[in-house]
Amino acid sequence: MKKTVLAFSRITPSMTETLQRDFNVILPDPKRGDISAQFNEALPEAHGLIGAGRKLGRAQLEGAAKLEVVSSVSVGYDNYDLDYFNERGIALTNTPDVLTESTADLGFSLIMGCARRIAELDAWTKAGHWQATVSPSHFGSDVYGKTLGIVGLGNIGAAIARRGRFGFNMPILYTGNSRKPELEQELGAHYRTLDQLLGEADFVCIVVPLSDATRKLIGARELQLMKPSAFLINIARGPVVDEAALIEALQNGTIRGAGLDVYEKEPLAQSPLFQLPNALTLPHIGSATAETRDAMAQRAMDNLRAALLGERPRDLVNPQVWK
Repeated sequence: MKKTVLAFSRITPSMTETLQRDFNVILPDPKRGDISAQFNEALPEAHGLIGAGRKLGRAQLEGAAKLEVVSSVSVGYDNYDLDYFNERGIALTNTPDVLTESTADLGFSLIMGCARRIAELDAWTKAGHWQATVSPSHFGSDVYGKTLGIVGLGNIGAAIARRGRFGFNMPILYTGNSRKPELEQELGAHYRTLDQLLGEADFVCIVVPLSDATRKLIGARELQLMKPSAFLINIARGPVVDEAALIEALQNGTIRGAGLDVYEKEPLAQSPLFQLPNALTLPHIGSATAETRDAMAQRAMDNLRAALLGERPRDLVNPQVWK
């Protein structure tokens, strides 16, 4: 008898077709009413879940008696109660590596966009304000040769650093839980404490996972340590930055600007950030290219299929549950 897979976010028709070769697949459909109600109704029969963007823990999964694996179409897994998964023996998989370069592209795009005021001046031009040569009030900042500070020099952080070092001759500073000697040698990178990095960098790029240790890692005190000419780039998770403190810092000129792809609450429908010309705001699109999303979907399906067929998944977040 085939095991049952339940999708907890939208998956493509091709994903559905692939999964149906091995499993019974249940797809909640907005046309049939409340998605959460459909999910909860199907959950007791599910051996595997696949998707992204839904918080899953004790309260949501107590009725999932048959559940063996949750395959997340993402790298981050802060939406999942890992302690509960371990308690239940539920495997959790994710999709690392495949989105590294796309997310790094986006991070560096925010650096460029903030420095050269791309979105702001695009809107200004389209509004018909370009009547003469631009004045110093519209000047941006150079990127070439400026100091790039990476908070979290993992795969994505290193990919951003390479773009800065080899494409723009930027000195690289980094901070994190451990030193990275190989990357120091490759990139000429220098380790700093967080406070030191904030005081020296012209661009501070946040690329750490969300945890108790990193929640509100950047608050009012940390923003005060940055140069008034510096930019903050956050492509990690929204709660890593104290959003209210950031808004105040942007309003008061404590820092020059910010490029944001993530927020404390998502989707972000209303925010003072939208009224700030020195805030570049994107709708969490770090991995949102057709090629990368296809690769993530394939990786998630491979992980799910392996786990449900009794093979160790490639990307097992909690290997201690695997027997």
